[in-house]
Amino acid sequence: MPITANDPSRKSWLEVNKNSDFPIQNIPFGVFLTKDDVVTIGTRIGDFAIDLGALQQLNYFEGIELTDDMFMQDTLNDFISDGKKTWRLVRNRIADIFDANNSQLRDNEKHRETVIFNVEDVEMQLPVLIGDYTDFYSSREHATNVGKMFRDPENALLPNWLHIPVGYHGRSSSIVPSGIPVHRPMGQTLPNGETTPVFGPSRLVDFELETAFITTDANIMGENIPVHEAEDYIFGMVLLNDWSARDIQKWEYVPLGPFLAKNFASSISPWIVTLDALEPFRTKGPKQDPMPLPYLQEKGKKTFDINLEVLLQPENGERNLISKSNFKYMYWSMTQQLAHHASNGCRINSGDMMGSGTISGTAEDSFGSMLELTWGGKNPLKLSDGTERKFINDNDTVIMKGYCENKDTRIGFGEVCSKLLPPFTRK
Repeated sequence: MPITANDPSRKSWLEVNKNSDFPIQNIPFGVFLTKDDVVTIGTRIGDFAIDLGALQQLNYFEGIELTDDMFMQDTLNDFISDGKKTWRLVRNRIADIFDANNSQLRDNEKHRETVIFNVEDVEMQLPVLIGDYTDFYSSREHATNVGKMFRDPENALLPNWLHIPVGYHGRSSSIVPSGIPVHRPMGQTLPNGETTPVFGPSRLVDFELETAFITTDANIMGENIPVHEAEDYIFGMVLLNDWSARDIQKWEYVPLGPFLAKNFASSISPWIVTLDALEPFRTKGPKQDPMPLPYLQEKGKKTFDINLEVLLQPENGERNLISKSNFKYMYWSMTQQLAHHASNGCRINSGDMMGSGTISGTAEDSFGSMLELTWGGKNPLKLSDGTERKFINDNDTVIMKGYCENKDTRIGFGEVCSKLLPPFTRK
C-alpha cells in the first residue's frame, strides 16, 4: 500500500509555517486534553491540534475498519495494536482530509470548530500506556567515552559491545511527557576518597540525549522476531531525555548495572512520529566490524538522518545550544535492537518503549550528555549569562529537539522540555 501522505507536493488548507516540524507530510499521533477537559487521540498539522475522536464520530474515517471508540481513548495502545496497515490507511486519510484541494471539512465551519484546536489550547498527555521500557546503549562514541572515563582508556569498550546491542530494563512508571518538571533524586553515593557511602541529593544530575521507539504487539512468548521483519512492529519514534544521576550510578551499577540512578525520571516528546513519515530520510548506519551474528545481520538503509539538538536554559535566562548530534551515528539500529530483544523469546507488546541509549557523535560538540561535554566536570560549559555548568543545576531547563530535512520537506518531533527542581520535600 503506497504512503500517499508523504507526497512532498501536497499542501494543506491549514496555515503551516515553512519551518514547522509538523507539515501535512508528518501527521504524528498523540493524546491531548482539550480546554473542555476531554481527553482524545489526535494529530498535529502546523500549530493546530486535530481531534481524531471527533473526526471519527463525524464519519471522516468511513471505509477504514476501526472500532467505534478507536480515537476516543486516553492512550494510543489499541490503535497501535491494529498494525501497520491501519496506521498507514489512517495517516493517508488524514492527509486527504486536510489537503488543500479537499473542501469536505475545510468548508464545514461547524465540523471545523469541533475538530480543530490551537495547539496552545490543549494539554499534551503521555501518548501510550507504557507497559515495559528498555534502554539500550548503542552509540559507539558514547560507550567509548564513558569507558575511557570510568574504566581503562585502552580498552574502553567491553568485549561484548561490538557483538550485541547492550541494554537494561528501565522503569515505565517514571516516564513523563514534555513539560512535567523533574526533582533532583536522593540516593547513596560514595564521596571521593571515602570508604563509607552517604545518603543525600545527587550532585551530578545529567541529561542523556536519546530517541525511543514504540512497538506494537510483535510475538508470543517464546517466539523470536527476524531482523528483516522487525520494522513492521515499530509504530514510531519520540525524543527521550533519559535523566541520569552520575554519582549514584557510579556507586550502584556494579555488578547488575543501572538502577536508581536511571529510573527517577525519563522525559519524552508527546507526538509520536511514524516510521512512514521518516521514510524519505532513510540512510545507512556505521559499518559494523566484526560482522554481527546471522540473526542481527541486515543490509540497506536501516537508520534515519535525524538532526538532534540539546539546549540548556537557566531560570529566567536564555536558551544555550550545547550539543548538536544525529541519530544516524547509532552503531546498532532499531531493528537490530528489537530482534535482539526478542531473540530469547521475550514478549513484545503494544506500547512498549525502547530507548536508543545516549546518542553521541565524534565531535566534542556532538556529545549527548554533560558527562561527555564537560568530560566528567573537568571542562565546564560557559553559558551566555556568564555562569558555568559541570552538570545540571536546580531550576535549569533541558530542551531537546529533533528534525529531518531535505530539499522538499522538514519532518520534526517538536521538543521535549523539562525543568530540574530541587529534591522533593514533604509538606
